[in-house]
Amino acid sequence: MGDCLFCRIAAGKIPATLAAETDDLVAFHDVKPQAPVHVLVIPRRHIAGLNDLDPGDEGLVGRMFGLARTLAARLGIAERGWRTVFNVGPDAGQTVFHLHLHVMGGRPLGWPPG
Repeated sequence: MGDCLFCRIAAGKIPATLAAETDDLVAFHDVKPQAPVHVLVIPRRHIAGLNDLDPGDEGLVGRMFGLARTLAARLGIAERGWRTVFNVGPDAGQTVFHLHLHVMGGRPLGWPPG
């Protein structure tokens, strides 16, 4: 999608501070971090959100979590604790409608969120 912010980041058309890239995923630091470490993991393919996954996309979601785990270790938050979040829809706080997994840590994270 040409007008999707995250598609444009994945295509390299908008600069971002990249944390990692694979053939089908891009991870970058959030521009409005909610924790000392706040990275977004996105698929290169446009998927609006979890409700829009196709049958067979389970592997893609699994790879998103695998990259999140790798990033947590690389960014120094794996040992003390970290959180992953998918916001699904406007009531959950999703503001960019391109599937993205938040990876956050580096401080105690309260519960419940929001």
